[in-house]
Amino acid sequence: MPSIAVTGATGHLGGRVARRLADAGHAQVLLVRDPSRAPDLPGATVAKAGFADHDAVRRALDGIPTVLMVSASESVDRVDQHRAFIDAAAAAGVAHLVYISFAGAAPDATFTLARDHWATERHIEASGLAFTFLRDNLYADFLPGMVGTDDVLRGPAGDGRVATVAQDDIADAATAVLTDPQAHAGRTYDLTGPQALTLHEVARVLSEATGRTITYHPETVEEAYRSRAGYGAPDWQVDAWVSTYTAIANGELSEVSDAVPTLTGHPATSLADLLRRRRDG
Repeated sequence: MPSIAVTGATGHLGGRVARRLADAGHAQVLLVRDPSRAPDLPGATVAKAGFADHDAVRRALDGIPTVLMVSASESVDRVDQHRAFIDAAAAAGVAHLVYISFAGAAPDATFTLARDHWATERHIEASGLAFTFLRDNLYADFLPGMVGTDDVLRGPAGDGRVATVAQDDIADAATAVLTDPQAHAGRTYDLTGPQALTLHEVARVLSEATGRTITYHPETVEEAYRSRAGYGAPDWQVDAWVSTYTAIANGELSEVSDAVPTLTGHPATSLADLLRRRRDG
């Protein structure tokens, strides 16, 4: 009988965790919306269950003591989806929920989506479930994709610093918690890289890794909204994009923690090392 369930197994982070659990010989249930996209892993059972489908989630989690809840895709109703999933997990008798949250989660966080994570954390606490919160900083893996086609990284981050974290490090940390949940009950871990960089420094690291000349242009907030207006995204999403940078400017993503080495037993991955591995891999 599987003792662990993983959501988001078709995505970047959940898929990494699922593969690590399979490699270590753990039986698991993978909760996915589209079973045809689920990874084929030894010891894994696939269950079709969207976050908002209470009955499907309850059936899938029946008898499963430990669950990794990777936050749902960004949407205007994401908190509602999270609450529905948490309620179904509690109804199924889940003992421990490991939630992938975000650095600085708070009701007044500058980064608008960090407020969603705060609301989700509070609902988990109110549910009575044992929990562990893994508050990730920005994904270092996504930084190259934030550079424009003109090799300019633009955003209103000023000279603020960000302690970006590699997704592999997050997956290692989550796997450690899932396989020994009682040791981490009630704990909140801030997962970061080994140093906090300004976006000028990020641009230099990206330049060294790619051989291109990448620069950072510190936009004003007004410039940021104008430059993103042409994407046709809803207002809440544009607010999230812009506030990613203003959170950096306000110093809300600059703190470096030792949680990755503490949980995983290896140093946190620097941006330069991450890019080197991707280039040489």
